[in-house]
Amino acid sequence: MGALSSLRVLDLTQVLAGPYCTMLLADMGADVVKIERPGGDLIRPNPPFVDDAEEEAYGGYFQSVNRGKRSLEIDLGSETGREEFLSLVEEADVVVENYRAGTMERFDLGYETLRAYNPELIYSSIRGFGDPRTGETHRQGQPSFDLIAQALGGVMEITGQEDGPPTKVGPGIGDLFTATLNCIGILAALHHRDQTGEGQYVDTAMYDAMISMTERAIYQHSYTGEPPTRQGNSHPTLFPYDAFETTDGYVVIAAFGTNHWRALCAAMNEPELAESYPTPGSRLEHRESLRERVLEWTRQRPSQTVIDALEGKVPVAPVQTTADIFDDPHVHDREMLVSVEQPGADRRVDIAGSPIKMSETPPRPRGRAPLLDEHREELLEQNGRREGIEHGAETD
Repeated sequence: MGALSSLRVLDLTQVLAGPYCTMLLADMGADVVKIERPGGDLIRPNPPFVDDAEEEAYGGYFQSVNRGKRSLEIDLGSETGREEFLSLVEEADVVVENYRAGTMERFDLGYETLRAYNPELIYSSIRGFGDPRTGETHRQGQPSFDLIAQALGGVMEITGQEDGPPTKVGPGIGDLFTATLNCIGILAALHHRDQTGEGQYVDTAMYDAMISMTERAIYQHSYTGEPPTRQGNSHPTLFPYDAFETTDGYVVIAAFGTNHWRALCAAMNEPELAESYPTPGSRLEHRESLRERVLEWTRQRPSQTVIDALEGKVPVAPVQTTADIFDDPHVHDREMLVSVEQPGADRRVDIAGSPIKMSETPPRPRGRAPLLDEHREELLEQNGRREGIEHGAETD
C-alpha cells in the first residue's frame, strides 16, 4: 500500500513533463490510468532499445517515466471516446494534461466541463507558458520544450564555461522540475479537498518553473543591478566551490566554510594559506590565485588519492560517469536502480528508482510501463461499461 493508494489519476500527458509528474504519483501508490491518443504516446517508439525496436513494445524513454501505470487508448474526438473518458472522470480524483492551452476545450473536456461531472476533481495542467485561468499572457498557445524553457528562464545564460556559449543543462530540468512542482501542487490541492470537499485547478508553467529554479540569478540581479552570466563550475559567492582536475578525471571540492578551508589547506600541506585567507570574503577576493594553488595539488594526484585525503573532513566527490553510478554500492543500498521487464526483449532493464523515501509507505516503481491499451477491459468494466468495446466500436 502506497501513501496515495486510494487515488485514481487520469493521465492525458505525453513525452516527459506530464508523465514524470504522474510517475511520481504512481510510485507513491496512486492508480494512474494513462489515457493515450490513437497510436499512443509520441515517445513510445523513441530509443534506446535493448536489442530490436521492431520486437520491443517501447524504448527506454517511455519505460522510465511511465512505469507502474495502466493504459487506455481513447480518441477524445469521437463521441464514444468522449463518453468513455467522462465515465472515468466521474470516479477520478485527479486529471493531468500537458496539451497547449485550449486543446481540451476543443474537445469540450476543459476544466469547467469536467468539474460539472465531478465537483471534487483536481484538474492539473503542465504547459510551456501556463493557462489563461491563472494569468493570461501573449505566449500562451506557443509550443514549448525543455530547451525553450531553459533558454527563456535564464538557465542557459548562467550555465557553461565563461568563454563558452550558453549551455543547456544535461537533464531536462525544464520538464522535470516543472513536473515536480506540479506534483506538489496536486498534493496541496488534494489536502485542501480533504479539508473542504472542494476541487480546483492546478497550473504549472515551464517558463515559470525555470524562473523559480534560477532564484539565485534573480536576487543577484536585483541586489547588484548586473545580470549574472556563465562562470563554469564555480559559485558566485562561495570559494572554493568548484571542480578540479586530477591525473585521471575531476573531483569537486566544496570547502567554503572556514573549518573545511583549514582542513583542505592542511591536506595540501599549506597551512599558511588558511592563515593568510581566514575569512570567506578574503578567499572570494583572491579566488583566481587560490584556485590555482588547489589545482596544483589536485593535478598531481589521482582522484581517489585526493578523495582519501579529504573525505570525512572536507566535502569532496569524484565526477562520476553513469558506469560509476551503476558500480556505486550506495546507489544499490538506496534502491535507486530498479529492474523492470522490457516487453519483447530477452532481459530486464534498470531504471532510476524513487528518491522519495518514507518509513511506512515507501514509494517505489510498481512494475513496467504498460502496453498500449493494455488495460481497456478492466478499466471500462470498473466503470460500468459494456464488455466487448474495442477502440470505440461495439462488437458481438
